[in-house]
Amino acid sequence: MPRYRHVLFDLDGTLIDSAPAILASYREAFASAGCTPVRAIDASIVGPPLTETLQLLTGRSDAALIAELADHFKASYDTAGYRQTAAYAGVGEMLERLAAGGCRLSIATNKRLLPTQLILSHLGWAEHFEAVYALDMFQPRLPDKATMIARLLADRGIAREDAIYIGDRAEDGESADANRLPFIAATWGYGSLEAGDMAPHWRAADTPAALAAALLAG
Repeated sequence: MPRYRHVLFDLDGTLIDSAPAILASYREAFASAGCTPVRAIDASIVGPPLTETLQLLTGRSDAALIAELADHFKASYDTAGYRQTAAYAGVGEMLERLAAGGCRLSIATNKRLLPTQLILSHLGWAEHFEAVYALDMFQPRLPDKATMIARLLADRGIAREDAIYIGDRAEDGESADANRLPFIAATWGYGSLEAGDMAPHWRAADTPAALAAALLAG
């Protein structure tokens, strides 16, 4: 049996390289709204929830403007944009290896639920995951990733000692800490944590194969 029966994954920057698709849809959203972003639309903005990112890009909290941009983004990303998403090399094999080794897999992502489901289906991964949680799947919307992970654990009856969280950003590690879960950083993604950003008790894996080996080591 694996040491951790339940493996919870972040999505963007951990399992998938969604940056090209996301950035293209942000650029299309701003063009459609006739609005100029106050900072570069580049990979550094990928990861946070949509509304938070739009506030960052506009430098404003104008609800009407954010809603308009969000609608333009969704119209682009949820129809064709998400199809530009690519799996990181070796991730599909890793998921199959973990499932075969007795791990039960879930996703806890800042990404909206609809495109998450579309991408998992597009990549042929939907069957690998017993649970897929997103901030917007509840009303009221969950406030942050730590709360989402806590909700997933409670809903699924998962004991903390049986679970681990995998992500690519400091937020992911901090969300794991908030739930008293161990954390492994996937350092192959665009949110890769540098050594100086790693808490002493976090671990890192530089390839999906290395992560699978660590999780199945027992």
